[in-house]
Amino acid sequence: MTRKTILRALAGEALPTPPIWMMRQAGRYLPEYRATRERAGSFLDLCYNPDLAAEVTLQPIRRFGFDAAILFADILLVPQALGLDLAFETGEGPRLSTITTEADLARLRPVDAIHDTLSPVYETVRILAGALPKETTLIGFAGAPWTVATYMIAGRGTPDQGPAHALKAANRPLFEAILDRLTEATILYLSKQVEAGAEVVKLFDSWAGSLQGEDFAAYALAPAARITRALKERHPGLPVIAFPRGAGPRYEGAHAATGADCIALDDGVTPEWAAEHVQPAGCVQGNLASPHLVTGGAALIEETRRVVRAFANGPHIFNLGHGITPDASIDNVHRMIDTVREG
Repeated sequence: MTRKTILRALAGEALPTPPIWMMRQAGRYLPEYRATRERAGSFLDLCYNPDLAAEVTLQPIRRFGFDAAILFADILLVPQALGLDLAFETGEGPRLSTITTEADLARLRPVDAIHDTLSPVYETVRILAGALPKETTLIGFAGAPWTVATYMIAGRGTPDQGPAHALKAANRPLFEAILDRLTEATILYLSKQVEAGAEVVKLFDSWAGSLQGEDFAAYALAPAARITRALKERHPGLPVIAFPRGAGPRYEGAHAATGADCIALDDGVTPEWAAEHVQPAGCVQGNLASPHLVTGGAALIEETRRVVRAFANGPHIFNLGHGITPDASIDNVHRMIDTVREG
């Protein structure tokens, strides 16, 4: 059996100490990241510089000894590779050219052309595959089609994904064609990451929770299932983590609906509920609330122990319910890790 603890958990093994990593673990809370980001010149320059992207991916591994490293990139590189303009405005987030008509869709590049733009990302993966400690798992990732589509349709992040919902209501064939194009591109993108050395892939559906009724199954679960199935056909044995953030009680059944080996949980559900309703179907990942790494104190230790205790009887990867925030304390990250590993 593999010695890598995350791969053991993904295979269904309940470990006495859960493996641990954090979403956004390479980020602005680290001074070494901020220095490298300044050196890169811009966020996109950092994403497309394999040496620097590998460097920031490795920084939290050196500092904290996490059990996994996740590729440093961004979910919006795929729409850029499909032909949309992309820029990141300081303090305002991403800005994209929009796709709201059939003519906009027709102007997108063919999905097999994305590799021309994304080749530096694959080089980053190759560098990491050779540079990581032998016990550290390398995770590749992509945004899920629904979440990426919300940015493509609105041209930016929105609080309620309203423009995407509006297009879905007004022109469902176009909306579904956009998701279909993204699904095909995501399969190719993640497959190339695996060929370059990623051992696990994760699908981030950050805005899945805004899909209601049958739309959740059709536009969050079904694309994830299609991507997972295609990747496992191309790469037998590849573990897949799905993260339909905001799913609430709909996390139950997500393993079967997506085919994923692991379901990542946000902190909108309690670990006790998830241990009863989600974990029996397979590995779960999560789900400490990110603000604890800002506030620290006894609550951080208590809640960390609570998560570990709740999931102790099944396969579990310790993580946050969402990404670590820039105002998090490095000391609190150390306390969290020590608490998990001390039992």
